[in-house]
Amino acid sequence: MSYSPSAPSQPAMRPAAQVMDLDRLGSQFQSRLSFVRSSMRRMMNQQWRIQRSQFDLDSEGFGTAIYRIDTPNAHYHCVILSAYLPPEKRSDRVIADQWDVSFVLLAGDVDDQQLQDLRRNVPLQEAGRFDSRVLVLSRANRSLRNFDRFVAALAEGVQPQPQQLAEVGYLYRTTAVYGNGKFGIADFSCLQGNEDFNQPFSAQMFTVYLLRHFSIEQIEHMARARNPQRAVGLDVALQRYLGVGNSTGLGMAPFLINHPQLVNQWVWARETALAQVMEQAADLPHIARLRSLLERAHRHVQQTVTDDQRQASIDQRTLADLANLLQWFDAQPASADLWRRVQAWTQTYGGTGCQELLVSLLLELYPQRVDPLAEQMAVSEGFRLNADMPLSELRALIENHYRWALDFDLGSPAANHFFWYRSAEKEEPRLGERALEPGAEKEMQLGIAHNIQRCHAALLVYMEQHPQQLTAHFLLARPHFKGTVCRLQGMARCAFGEIRANLMDRNMLPIDLLRCKLAFFGAGKFDPKSSRWVRITLFQGAPLVSEIGQPFDDDWNFAVMPTLDGEV
Repeated sequence: MSYSPSAPSQPAMRPAAQVMDLDRLGSQFQSRLSFVRSSMRRMMNQQWRIQRSQFDLDSEGFGTAIYRIDTPNAHYHCVILSAYLPPEKRSDRVIADQWDVSFVLLAGDVDDQQLQDLRRNVPLQEAGRFDSRVLVLSRANRSLRNFDRFVAALAEGVQPQPQQLAEVGYLYRTTAVYGNGKFGIADFSCLQGNEDFNQPFSAQMFTVYLLRHFSIEQIEHMARARNPQRAVGLDVALQRYLGVGNSTGLGMAPFLINHPQLVNQWVWARETALAQVMEQAADLPHIARLRSLLERAHRHVQQTVTDDQRQASIDQRTLADLANLLQWFDAQPASADLWRRVQAWTQTYGGTGCQELLVSLLLELYPQRVDPLAEQMAVSEGFRLNADMPLSELRALIENHYRWALDFDLGSPAANHFFWYRSAEKEEPRLGERALEPGAEKEMQLGIAHNIQRCHAALLVYMEQHPQQLTAHFLLARPHFKGTVCRLQGMARCAFGEIRANLMDRNMLPIDLLRCKLAFFGAGKFDPKSSRWVRITLFQGAPLVSEIGQPFDDDWNFAVMPTLDGEV
């Protein structure tokens, strides 16, 4: 079911021209609506049981681990295969063919025959063969900076330094988490009736959470094997502060362009939640809560480490803005309209990073308003051609709903600098420079603004001769515009689905597309390695498997470095 942002019962939301600006989308942060948060809430509130059913690892941590998951609705198994990875084979790139661990989440039981099949195929990843019992397929590499240091410290009976996790917040970094029908595994349609994983990417995020649990159990096992007499377990505070890394490149970027109705639903939910929060009268408990969240977010950004100069500069601006905001906030009297005044302050004096961080923090204040929207992040996608639409209506649709696309100047070389294509080797999206690289004849159709302008120009020419005809007539004469027209008509009721950018422009930064999607996943600690790929951390601060069933207040976003007993 799709929810229309223009429905009269909805509170006033920020305009799409502001929200769907690419720079703003690339400034987003995790929130209560992010998939890791909603997955964690479901797991905790329903008291899922996660039990280790096999843990056959040698002293170096190589072998097989199997976890059984019982929910109120079904049971699943996660099979994790750990193997020696030669140093020369270690790579986060999609062309890699070996990894430290490979793993799957599958529905139901695992018998001996299936386990043998999984051991043959899971380490092969894309080259393997799978069936629809497999819900998620993934792989990960150890953090070279953390893994051995953590094992060595625990083996000597001491805790690793928390600063190590502040710098690199994980022991494992995934390089792909496949779902939704890839390589023969279960399609998302198979999960739409599954009450455990019916929201987008929920199965993938849960599988990443299980890798986090495995990483803790694995290093403790290795430490005990190395030094049985002195080894200690990882401090609980460090376990919570531990996340799972992810390395993501251009392969993720086209998703946002190819699924505009889904993107519309995600952004609609976020903007609806914000609008509902802004209608609440600020009282003293909520004012104190926001101040506490602002301080925590400031420490979290302070502890975000990146070597990327652009991102470091953005983070420094956000930190300065937060400090100024806190100073201003402390001087404000309590008032019913305080939330609107806070937002207005960031719009006037803060950068985009501070503005979008404030949105995430405001959503924390009223869980009862926000959390139900996290169950409305899915939508039935599909464009259906309305061939009977009069051409005058089609023209009005373009000129009104897609005015932003017509306003771009797309005639210059700079506006056509990049082209998107799919690599022959891995079938992964790539970005080429039109003037320097071959392959533009195989360009992917991601230039939505270009397509809209071409369609509009052709429509105007056609209507000079046939002003009273229907869309069907136009497409019979110009059949190559059918995809564009279907998109135009299918997005007519969606305010937020289209990213208002020229994705071919020389100044376009793919990293903004990546961050937008990763923020909806629930990513933190954004560490770009170029304008085309980024490392992030998931589940940092989240409750542990051992804490499922205990009281849970869902207050773990923007995790900060813990202080261990005995530290100053």
